Amino acid sequence: MSHTLSSNLGYPRIGENREWKKALEAFWSGKVEELAFNKQIEQIRLDNLKLQQAKGVDLIPVGDFSLYDHMLDTATMFGLVPKRFPYEGGVVPLSTYYAMARGSQGATACEMTKWFNTNYHYIVPELNEAKPTLTVNKPLEAYREAKEKLGIDGKPVIIGLYTFLKLSKGYKSDQIDALIEELLPLYTQILAELEQEGATYVQIDEPIFVQSLAKSDISRIQHIYATLAKAAPNLKLILQTYFDSVEHYEDLIQLPVHGIGLDFVHGLEANLKQIQSYGFPSDKVLAAGIIDGRNIWQADLTQKLDLLHMISSFVSNDRLLIQPSSSLLHVPVSTRKEVKLEPILLDALAFAEQKLDEITLITKAINVGKTSVAAELASNQKVLSALNTSAYRNKRNVQEATANIASLPAARNSSFTARRGIQEAKWQLPFLPTTTIGSFPQTIEVRNARKNWRNGQWTPEQYEQFIQEQIGHWIALQEELGLDVLVHGEFERTDMVEFFGEKLVGFAFTSNGWVQSYGSRCVKPPIIFGDVEFVEAMTVKETAYAQSLTQKPVKGMLTGPITILNWSFVRSDITREQVAYQIALALREEVEALEQAGIEMIQVDEPALREGLPLKKQDWQAYLDWSVLAFRLSTATVRDTTQIHTHMCYCEFHDIIDSIRALDADVISIETSRSHGELIHSFEEHTYDQGIGLGVYDIHSPRVPSVEEMVEMIERALQVLEPELFWINPDCGLKTRSKEETIASLRVMVEAAKLFRERKLAAIQ
Repeated sequence: MSHTLSSNLGYPRIGENREWKKALEAFWSGKVEELAFNKQIEQIRLDNLKLQQAKGVDLIPVGDFSLYDHMLDTATMFGLVPKRFPYEGGVVPLSTYYAMARGSQGATACEMTKWFNTNYHYIVPELNEAKPTLTVNKPLEAYREAKEKLGIDGKPVIIGLYTFLKLSKGYKSDQIDALIEELLPLYTQILAELEQEGATYVQIDEPIFVQSLAKSDISRIQHIYATLAKAAPNLKLILQTYFDSVEHYEDLIQLPVHGIGLDFVHGLEANLKQIQSYGFPSDKVLAAGIIDGRNIWQADLTQKLDLLHMISSFVSNDRLLIQPSSSLLHVPVSTRKEVKLEPILLDALAFAEQKLDEITLITKAINVGKTSVAAELASNQKVLSALNTSAYRNKRNVQEATANIASLPAARNSSFTARRGIQEAKWQLPFLPTTTIGSFPQTIEVRNARKNWRNGQWTPEQYEQFIQEQIGHWIALQEELGLDVLVHGEFERTDMVEFFGEKLVGFAFTSNGWVQSYGSRCVKPPIIFGDVEFVEAMTVKETAYAQSLTQKPVKGMLTGPITILNWSFVRSDITREQVAYQIALALREEVEALEQAGIEMIQVDEPALREGLPLKKQDWQAYLDWSVLAFRLSTATVRDTTQIHTHMCYCEFHDIIDSIRALDADVISIETSRSHGELIHSFEEHTYDQGIGLGVYDIHSPRVPSVEEMVEMIERALQVLEPELFWINPDCGLKTRSKEETIASLRVMVEAAKLFRERKLAAIQ
């Protein structure tokens, strides 16, 4: 008899102990040869599949694993290698693959940007220089490996043609149909070969379908899927969407596919309403994403079963797949090593491995009945209730303050124009002042010192002395290099969010809760589990010490409320807006403490502001309004002479320029070196009349650019930006770079600024 199946959409690549990251970095540094590297990676990949098999997942994804990024995998599978990289056709060699991701001495890396509204970054394919061709059928290789080595009849995962195309760059809108016709034969070949190999299911990821689609998009999508269905008529194609509700539901459910995957977490209300309004086809499977693939809380299992009961009015149980709302790439691997968390919190957590348990448990409840899992359901209700009713989530003073936001100051005393004159008189900075974004290299010595202090081998006094030595060394280096505004280097900080969370009430931290951000870069997001509250100054000691060593200004460095919010796992019992205000009010106390200590340049970074944008444009303004308010609550109470800086990562600046201007920061730096031309073009259309620094070199690449390259970037920027308001800086923090790379690049940057000043002076004379 047919029954409900369990399914997964993707699993974290990094390994329970970040084995993947370590293997990549060993290979990049030349410590491991390619053959040995491939064996290590294969073992990690197979271990991931074995775990899902052991958990009893019916449909296990294959091909979701990557050596860096799934969009880069798709681009190289189609031979879409820009001409600046060495490539002569055929299978793309690893050296070229990683050069595209990381850059090389001879070529800048491909652009990197956020994967929808997550903190995962993908490599943007470039379609303007190479004709697509199928170099290797990667989904087929993944399917064969799982079947031959583990006996798993896997579900190959493919980035859908339309999503791949829409997230790529290097073509004009009138070329889209021609590109579809070039890519379609490659997709049909992939599917035909999978069908011939004996694959049953194929998951085609089309998250672009949750964003705004025009009728012309729908026509193209119908053409694409009609062609794919004919190419492999016996394959069960699952059209998978996630991160929100689908657009044009009535059209999409008519596509010739076996099943449709919908997100019933982040798109719950709209997706459910569409099913209730338009029904669901009787010849299709509904892949119901009911377990949150992006957050770390145990699901309310009783509530999920009630939801499925509601859905069953439209879709019979034998046409249901139970799965996460998205790939589990976005959550840590397992809670098994989290021995330091309080039981009231730990018991309420579910990482990737535990989410598989939730999926299989719900599937069992549907197939066998609730009584078969009664004990598990009772335990689930108990742990969720314990946390929600705890003192951690019921701090009256915090809740009253956030309820009275409207009565608090959220604007500077004077306009930017008035502040500008006051600040210029105070700081006396040169034309095109140079600075950095904040962090300096986290060397092995720095990491070991922190480890020694945390495990008790060093006393707090020893650790503080070490930090002060690092600060002193880098203050002297910055002065020797000739930077105009200095930073203390952030040597005491593991992570720009974790550091602040450790010093605020309401946050918790995992021992092993790592998540991939980009490439081998993994982050360990804090958990915001209770009401957020300021306790004592967090950054004053190190910043004031740095300022005591120099006559040049030293910036205080804080992470902004929206970035802390977006780069944390956030409690789900109150709105994200409420949590943002709690963080903002705590940070305001830190800003005021810095100012009192004589630190009058304060950078409040918001690199994650844009990535939190809802995927549907009609929801943008509400998010931007409360995000801007949170930033201003943090910074509005300082004196006019105090200069507020902020920093943002890769983003489509023009999309939110009004909101960025509304932040009312005195100086903003933008991470742009990989897409500098596009951003400059946006300034040709949208004016920005406050202080700004466009990153003049890419800190994610080990490549040291030339003076002339940087001068060209400066010249281009100053064609559309006011020179007197322009700053020179790298495009992001330097913690991931080596000391040698950092010094060499900053020396070039300062030289470029000096050269441009000299040329400007000569032109005037």
